[in-house]
Amino acid sequence: MPATDEKRDGGASAPALNAATAGEAALRLIADLTAKEIQGVTAVTPAQDGWIVSVEVVEDRRIPSTGDILALYQVEIDDEGNLLAYKRLRRYRRGSSDNGEDQ
Repeated sequence: MPATDEKRDGGASAPALNAATAGEAALRLIADLTAKEIQGVTAVTPAQDGWIVSVEVVEDRRIPSTGDILALYQVEIDDEGNLLAYKRLRRYRRGSSDNGEDQ
């Protein structure tokens, strides 16, 4: 199965992203923007003209690792993988329990 779906406007445009490739694109963008260690994608949601991807990042390494400070970033990209917006939603200690994401 191909990683992308071709747009239906005559085939002249770049291929559109699917959920997997949108997640990969967001990971690369956040890694470049923050220069932090990326833990992974926690959510990929289709948006009107692209995707909204949540990415977990290690903001501060601690010993033991349960004390690491993590952050959750929200990345908005268009159908070609171009960054439209990003923001840090929250920071938290790795060992803390997850009370849900109300943002």
